Amino acid sequence: MAKIRLTKEFRFEMAHALYNYDGLCKNIHGHSYILQVTVIGEPVPEDESPKLGMVMDFGDLKAIVNREIVNDLDHSVVVSHKVSADLLKQMGQMTERYFIMDYQPTCENMLIDFAARLQNALPERVALFSLKLHETANSFAEWYASDNI
Repeated sequence: MAKIRLTKEFRFEMAHALYNYDGLCKNIHGHSYILQVTVIGEPVPEDESPKLGMVMDFGDLKAIVNREIVNDLDHSVVVSHKVSADLLKQMGQMTERYFIMDYQPTCENMLIDFAARLQNALPERVALFSLKLHETANSFAEWYASDNI
C-alpha cells in the first residue's frame, strides 16, 4: 500500500526570553507561532472501518497536538531552567501561565521537545514525518524524522 503524508497547521501566541543571549531576544518578547505537523502512514484498508481510506483522522491529529503542545503553550511565557522562578512569580498577574524548560527555548530546541512529545502520543501505525515551526513570518526551523534516526 502507498505511504501518504498528512499535514495540519496550528497557531499559538507565546512569549519567551533567551537566557544569557547576546542580542535583543534576551528580553521577554512574543511571537505568533505557526506549527506544521506532518505524519506519514498507510490509509486504513478495512472496508468496515469508519476510518477507511484515512492515514489518520485530521480531528484526532488536532486533538493530540492541542493536548501535547498548543493548549499549554498558547499565551504563556517560556524560559530556561536557568531563570529564577521567583523572578517570574514577582511579575504577578503577567505570568500566570509560564513554563520553565530544561532547555533554552529557541525555535530549534522547541522542535526537539515537540517531536518527542508527539512521537509518544501518535497511534502506532502513524509516524511523525516532520515539524516546521515559524517563529516569525520569514523565520522558521524544521525537524525531520529521517535526519534523527
